[in-house]
Amino acid sequence: MAASFFSFSSLIIFFTLLCLSNASPRLPTNLKLIPFTPHLQPSFLSFDQINAHDKSRLSYLDNLIKKTSVPIVSGRAFQQAGNYLVRANVGTPGQTLLMVMDTSNDAAWIPCSGCSGCSSQTLFTLEQSSTYKPLQCNAPQCRQAVNWFCPPATSDCHFNLTYGGSSFDALLSLDSLGLAQDTLPGYAFGCLRTVTGTSIPAQGLLGLGRGPLSLLSQAGNLYQKTFSYCLPDFRATNFTGSLRLGTVGQPIRIKYTPLLTNPRRPTLYYVNMTGIRVGKRFVDIPSSALAFNPATGAGTIFDSGTMVTRLVAPAYAAVRAEFLRRINLPVSSLGGFDTCFTQPIVPPTISFHFDGMFVTLPTENVVIHSSYGTTTCLAMAAAPDNVNSVVNVIASYQQQNHRVLYDVANSRLGVSRERCS
Repeated sequence: MAASFFSFSSLIIFFTLLCLSNASPRLPTNLKLIPFTPHLQPSFLSFDQINAHDKSRLSYLDNLIKKTSVPIVSGRAFQQAGNYLVRANVGTPGQTLLMVMDTSNDAAWIPCSGCSGCSSQTLFTLEQSSTYKPLQCNAPQCRQAVNWFCPPATSDCHFNLTYGGSSFDALLSLDSLGLAQDTLPGYAFGCLRTVTGTSIPAQGLLGLGRGPLSLLSQAGNLYQKTFSYCLPDFRATNFTGSLRLGTVGQPIRIKYTPLLTNPRRPTLYYVNMTGIRVGKRFVDIPSSALAFNPATGAGTIFDSGTMVTRLVAPAYAAVRAEFLRRINLPVSSLGGFDTCFTQPIVPPTISFHFDGMFVTLPTENVVIHSSYGTTTCLAMAAAPDNVNSVVNVIASYQQQNHRVLYDVANSRLGVSRERCS
C-alpha cells in the first residue's frame, strides 16, 4: 500500500477538536504519542485540511517478553498534519526524528542528507552514523520492498512510493533504530533521496503494518508481534499518548475481534464489522456494504493515519439518516462535512459492532466543533468514489482515548477505553 487517504473545498475554518519471575525481565519501555503544529504553537486544522489529509490517506489505503512504551503526540503539535508522531533515534550515535506512526505502511523511511525536495530541516545525516550502510540489490530485503529497483550503473537497492499527492525515491539502507530504551540494530529503512510534492511526513514514517519490512517483522521475537496504542486528543501538544510494544503491560480486560487477511491489501488490519448502532437503534445497512471480500479488497480496517471515519456510501447514508432523525434540527454543511448544526445539540452515541466485540464512542469521538463553537458536525464522512469506495475505515478521531491492541501473533484486535489526553 503506497499512499495516504482524502480532500474537499477551500473553506478555511479552524476547529478545536474536543478536549483531541527470576528471568530478569527488562524494564518496561514507553514511547509517548503526540498528535502531529510547528514548534508547539497552538494551531487548528480546518475541515478542509482534515478532509484533504484523509483524501490522500484513503487513496493510499489502495523470545523476549517485555514492554516497550513509546510516547505519542498529535502531529498537529509539530508538523500541521493529521497523524500521530513517535520519537525515534536513528544511527550511531542516535539522531532524533519525530516519525509518523502508520499502521497501514510497512517500510520505514526518513529524510536523509542530500535529499532533493525534502521539506524538513531536520535530516538524518548518514555520514555521521558509524553503523549506516546502503543495501545492495542482492540483499534479501531489497525484494521485500514495494516497487524496488536498481538504477543503472549502481548496485544499490532503491524503491519508490506514492504517498497522498506526493512521491519519493528512497535508497534502502540499514542502521540502528532506537525506540525508548530499545535499540534494533541493522534495521532496514528507506533513506529519502528525491521527493516530489508536500504531503510526505516531514521527518519520516514508521511502518507498523503486517509486511516483511514493518517494525513487527523486523523486530522478530522482541515484541512477539504485538503492539497497542492510545491516541491522545487531537488538540494535545504533549506526549501523553503511548505506543506500547510487546505483550507485557497490555490490557487484560479487553474484548477482541479476529483480524482478517486480505491478499489484495495484505498490509492492512481488516476486521469484520457486523453492524452500526445510533443510540439504541441498529441502522439498516445492506450486508454487502460491510462484507469482507478478499477478491475486491472490500471490508473494514482500523487505521492510525486517516483522521475521521469513512463509511462506504450505503452505510454512511444509513448512519447519517438516523443521526438526523435523532437531532431533528436544520442541517447544514461545512467544508467536507455534510451533517452540521448551528444550534446546540445532544448527539446520540454511535456504536460499531464487530465479531466478538463492540465499541461505543463517547460524545467527543462522535462530533467536532468549530473553533468559535457555533457549528457542530458529525465527525464521519462517506468513503471516496474511487478504489477505496468499498473500504470502511475506523479512523484516529474515533480511536482517541482508547487502547487499540494489535495482537498479530494470535490474529486478533482489541479495543478498550483509556484516557491518555
